[in-house]
Amino acid sequence: MNETLLVTLLAAGVLYGTPLVLAGIGELFAERSGVMNLGVEAMMLMGAATAFWTSQSFDGPGWIALTVSLAVAAATGTALAAIYAFTVVTLRASQIVAGLALLILGGATGLSSYIASIGDLARDTGKHRLPDYDPFGLADLPVVGPLLFDQNILVYGSWALVVIASLYLYRTRPGLHLRAVGEDPKSADAMGVNVVAYRYAHTMFGGAMAGMAGAYYTLAIAPNWVDNITAGAGWIAIALVITSFWRPGLLLVGAYLFGIVTSLGFTLQTRGVDLPSQIFSAMPYLLTIVAVVLVSSGWGRGRLHPPGALGDPYSREDA
Repeated sequence: MNETLLVTLLAAGVLYGTPLVLAGIGELFAERSGVMNLGVEAMMLMGAATAFWTSQSFDGPGWIALTVSLAVAAATGTALAAIYAFTVVTLRASQIVAGLALLILGGATGLSSYIASIGDLARDTGKHRLPDYDPFGLADLPVVGPLLFDQNILVYGSWALVVIASLYLYRTRPGLHLRAVGEDPKSADAMGVNVVAYRYAHTMFGGAMAGMAGAYYTLAIAPNWVDNITAGAGWIAIALVITSFWRPGLLLVGAYLFGIVTSLGFTLQTRGVDLPSQIFSAMPYLLTIVAVVLVSSGWGRGRLHPPGALGDPYSREDA
């Protein structure tokens, strides 16, 4: 039963959807603070490159190499996000322009490719790969076994992240403050909430998650390096935040749906379905367009409640 097309597609959806969950939750927190980060793709690529380089350069035990690699990826994403936050929060530059500039800096033709070149990352396959864990010995259960009990640590971590994100946003005082900062920073400031600190902290957290999401590509999905390995996943993560109405649970479902669509071509080809690969390569992006159009329709606009101050700079002096 676990070899059926349905189970195979669902398992692939988890595999390819996990980096979208990680990057999407990070972007969700940033946008909840009022900061739209269009540089997610660059942070993912930089995380993928630095994690793979670290993994290839590390001679110690595999679990230490993977831990250090993930930490380096998270630190890389955080550093880029700090630069971005300084530009848009402190200097109050346009978030769109700054995000696109960051994308050029770290994107497929920028620093990520440069790092891959000087590290000669495309030369060898990966020395280390995130292993799958079956902590309860239930991986052979029909259907749910390979989906819930035979995953790597980042998959389990992404599930915990969604739960924690929901509790944080709707059940804690800092989460309430975060939503206030994103909705009306002037009122939040008047209540004593440090708007700048909240925007910095959550934008940098989003960068860390984007770096980890990038590392997932080179340490879990395909332990090797090719330029532009994330293939636009950062843009899909941003779209997921919007189409999930800024709700972590819906984002998880959407990420796995996109994961299934992304893996559809590979899965069908292994089962003898011979169709042009370009059709399957384009499907995730076509689905993104359809999803954005739907949430922008009359039905979607009635439920779409973006943070009121999303994209708007804030200064106490101008308040």
